[in-house]
Amino acid sequence: MSEPAALPPHPDKRQLLLVTGMAGAGKSTALAVLEDIGWETIDNFPVRMLKRLVTMPDEARGPLAIGFDSRTRGFVPGDIIALMKDLAGRPDIALTFLFLDCAGGELERRFNETRRRHPMAAGRPVLEGIAAERELLEPLRRWAEVMIDTTALTSNDLQGRIRELFAPESREAALTLTLSSFGFARGMPPLADLVFDMRFLDNPHWVPELRKQTGQDAPVGEHIERDPAFADAFARIRDLLLLLLPRYAAQGKPYVHVAFGCTGGRHRSVFTAERMAEALRAAGFSPTVRHRNLGSRAADAIERERR
Repeated sequence: MSEPAALPPHPDKRQLLLVTGMAGAGKSTALAVLEDIGWETIDNFPVRMLKRLVTMPDEARGPLAIGFDSRTRGFVPGDIIALMKDLAGRPDIALTFLFLDCAGGELERRFNETRRRHPMAAGRPVLEGIAAERELLEPLRRWAEVMIDTTALTSNDLQGRIRELFAPESREAALTLTLSSFGFARGMPPLADLVFDMRFLDNPHWVPELRKQTGQDAPVGEHIERDPAFADAFARIRDLLLLLLPRYAAQGKPYVHVAFGCTGGRHRSVFTAERMAEALRAAGFSPTVRHRNLGSRAADAIERERR
C-alpha cells in the first residue's frame, strides 16, 4: 500500500474512488475537497446499491467518489472487498480505494474535543469503540491501495494531500483565476486578492488621438509600452504571480482575483490586464478577463488630473 504522486489519468474509463477509514480520520474533509476539485461525491451510500450506481448509463461519466464507513447500511468488509474486486475487473471503470487511518490516541482526543460520540462506542469508552472499529476495518485497510495516516496532519494538510493525489493533472486548472481592470476614480474593487496600481505609467488619456480609444486598441498599447518603466514592472508583476498562484492552488484557494487599476480604468489597467492574461495563459493558467470601467464616461476628477 502506498501514496502515489497523483492519481494516474484514465481518459477511457470512469474514475471511481472509494473512501473509507476510521471514524474521525478525515473522511468528510476528504470528500469536501474532492467535490471542490470536480469530483461528484456521495457519502454513506448503501453498499448493496453501489454496483448498480456505478454501472448505470451516465452521459457525464465524470469522476465519482463514494464514502462509506461502519455506519453505512450493509457495511460488511468481506462483501465490500468482493464487490470491489468485481468492479476492478470492469474495462470501463478505473477503481481506486482510499483508506484514512489515524492513531487511537489522536482519534480519542478529536472525539473528546468535538464531543461527538464514536459510532461503535455506545455505552463504553471511546478507546474501546476505536479498537473495535479498527478490528472491523482491518481487512479493508489491507486491501486499499492508497492509505493516508492523518495522525499528524492538520485539516489543511489533509486537504493539500487530497489535492496532490486527486486534483486534475494541472493543479492550476483547478484554480479559478480572474484578471480585472478598474478605475481608482470610481472606487477600489471590493473582492480583489491582489491589486496593482498602474498609475505610474504615462497616461494615454492626455494624448488627444488616444483619449477615446482604450487599452484594447493597438495605438494605446504601443504608447504604454514605450514608457521606460513598463517592461520591467510588467515582468516583475508577472514573475510574482507565477510564484504566488501555484501556492494559492496548493493551499486549496479555489478563486483568485488579480486587479489592475489606473485613473479611469480605460487605458493602462486594461492593457496591462490583457497582456498579463496572455502571459499567464502561456504559463498554463486559464484566466478570465473583466474590465469594470471600460465603457465608463470620463469623470470630472479624471479630466482634472494631469498624469
